[in-house]
Amino acid sequence: MDRTKSVVTPQRFATGMTFDQYVAYVATPENLKREGSGGAARRDWSAHLRASYEALRLDDAQTAAIEWLAGRPNGPAKVLVIAEEWSSDCRRDVPMLARLAATGGLELRIFRRDGQKFSASHHPTLAEAPDSNADIMAEFLNSKNGQTWQSIPVAVFYTMNLEYLYHYTEYPAIYHKDRVVGQIRAARAGESKDDARARGDREFMELQQSPFFRVWSAAGADEILSALHERLLVGSLG
Repeated sequence: MDRTKSVVTPQRFATGMTFDQYVAYVATPENLKREGSGGAARRDWSAHLRASYEALRLDDAQTAAIEWLAGRPNGPAKVLVIAEEWSSDCRRDVPMLARLAATGGLELRIFRRDGQKFSASHHPTLAEAPDSNADIMAEFLNSKNGQTWQSIPVAVFYTMNLEYLYHYTEYPAIYHKDRVVGQIRAARAGESKDDARARGDREFMELQQSPFFRVWSAAGADEILSALHERLLVGSLG
């Protein structure tokens, strides 16, 4: 698409939340009364997000890389993140994105994806959800399995003048989520549908608390840094 016609203007970017503001917002009655994934009730993930951020540190190479990138002419200076805390991918990667931005001195702004209602639209618009950020989400839809999806998180990297550089979507390439989670949630011999759902929910939560989610968070940072390096060095992404 033509990135010069983006709805993300300097004025719009400035309306996004900082990480601290977002974490505080997650715990508010205003947020908790919104529909969660599939219309389910939300829960307060603010303490988890804060603890994840406080525990997360970039390694020496990642730190040096983001500082080098941020110091280049027309290097990354602003990050726009589209997120919802009901998403396990957001809970994993938003703290990482906040730490990456803080380490590189990048200005980060977080936008919620949905309004009061959960959106399952493959082509979101403000006409159907005027209280959402559907117009921003529509610029960064994820094309997968022959369809477009409102996959989150999305992290869009811009120059100081808000020129588009690159965006990261949902999870790093080494995390084969559909295959891994599909195996976890698949019914096993002798399980009822309800038993399979309860066991799958439990095992997926255990996966989120395992070292592998930290591995994939680090991989997300590496993928972002590598893509930004290629963008600045070559001028485009392959």
